[in-house]
Amino acid sequence: MRSISLPSIKIVDYRAFIDCQALTNVSFGKELESIGWSAFAHCTSLECITIPLKDGVITRDNIFTGCESLKHIDLVGALHNTIDALLLEEWRKTMNEQIASISQILPNTPAGTGTDDSLAGYFNIEDAGGKAHAVRLWIRSVLHKIVQYKADHRRYLNEAATTLNLALPNDIVFKNVLPFLELPSYTFQGED
Repeated sequence: MRSISLPSIKIVDYRAFIDCQALTNVSFGKELESIGWSAFAHCTSLECITIPLKDGVITRDNIFTGCESLKHIDLVGALHNTIDALLLEEWRKTMNEQIASISQILPNTPAGTGTDDSLAGYFNIEDAGGKAHAVRLWIRSVLHKIVQYKADHRRYLNEAATTLNLALPNDIVFKNVLPFLELPSYTFQGED
């Protein structure tokens, strides 16, 4: 098996794909909630994984132990619609750069060598696997930036609505103007 797509799976359990050395691409859908301990350990050919942008999906640092070929993370979901709707071009550029940054980070990040799996589980010892840790930090960073920009966007909209209310009747502002200025309703886990 070289490639697998699991669009409706919610949980990738403990050691689900361990030692699948021919596996190069894995794709999950927006329903994915978590990837468990050592799920992709020693999948030496794994190059790309598609996951939703959710804090908590990458549960452990040893998920990608031995996955030195992992170089790319793709995101599933309506994230790009939200980015395209951001008020300022600078925000869109920054978000696209933030998302692309993982492709520069992963190739130079060690996957980790892990510990004896049976001992690691028994003593609850986690591997210092850099790729899973890097992905987890990257997800949190992207989510933080999106939440910040959405809050800024909301503040600018409120200021614009106040200005419009002074110039136009309320019913025109609320029915015909504000609906076109809202960001898409896609929300991100970890967002307030």
